[in-house]
Amino acid sequence: MKISIIDDYFDTLRTLSCFRKLDGHDVTIWNDHVQDVDTLAKRLRDAEVLVLFRERTQIRAPLLERLPKLKLISQRSVYPHIDVDACTRLGVILSSSQHPGAPCTAAAELTWALILDSMRLIPQHVAALKAGKWQIGIGSTLRGKTLGIYGYGRIGAVVAGYARAFGMNVLVWARPDTLVKALADGYAAAPSKEAFFAECDVISLHMRLVPATRHIVTAADFARMKPTALLVNTSRAPLIEPGALEKALRLGRPGMAAVDVFEEEPVVDPRHQLLNMDNVVATPHLGYVTRDEYELQFAEIFDQITAYAAGAPMNVINADVLKGPKP
Repeated sequence: MKISIIDDYFDTLRTLSCFRKLDGHDVTIWNDHVQDVDTLAKRLRDAEVLVLFRERTQIRAPLLERLPKLKLISQRSVYPHIDVDACTRLGVILSSSQHPGAPCTAAAELTWALILDSMRLIPQHVAALKAGKWQIGIGSTLRGKTLGIYGYGRIGAVVAGYARAFGMNVLVWARPDTLVKALADGYAAAPSKEAFFAECDVISLHMRLVPATRHIVTAADFARMKPTALLVNTSRAPLIEPGALEKALRLGRPGMAAVDVFEEEPVVDPRHQLLNMDNVVATPHLGYVTRDEYELQFAEIFDQITAYAAGAPMNVINADVLKGPKP
């Protein structure tokens, strides 16, 4: 089959052990990021299978309608960037493993790195030292402080474990069913969302972006945070009400933020508001960007292709497409 892989920025996939799962197929890899529909349609016109790097590129009807040979999109995790209805209408299978219960160590580790960096002012000290200055401020230790985990799923639970190892108190706010799990794991549940935002020294967001969670964090929530508090978002930017974080940081509640995700990616404009705030540590969506995580994720993505080639597609999101065209 003709397989096209887009957005492999560093030409990493061909160096992975799992890439051998595609032996025997005609594979084309694109290393740059393109969102222009005309360019993508020209590049992908012969593709039977399209492999995606998470949500890096929008796959909507105007593009799909110009890819007559496309039969399968294989990716991992959530799919807000894909027009699923258009896929079904055009007979394109969307296979996307939702990896239930699997830990995501890479994202949890990055979250913890951002917490340490922010609380100890490490990026600011590094930049100052390189500019010929010595100590430029005083950071804060974590022991004895309260970490708030908003959304106790597979990533939030790992981050909570790191906090416990660092001697922090952990407070959880989440759906009732996941709050039960947090309590069973020995963590405290906040009595209310209002109390959660008011009491925590660090709040880390760990929720999937679905209609119910879009803009779930509001300006009113930020207004309750301590002026010394840190807000961390390694999940999805639209969990936060548009513009609310930037405004809150200017008002001083919370006092700091660490973000790995943005409303529109990639961010290539150095004038972006968050990139120009001294109280923000920002990274370019690195949560899942490790070689180990790539091996795990793309082994599943390539297995989905193998299953499709064998006539038994797996992890199919739009199951109606398997019924064939409507009469």
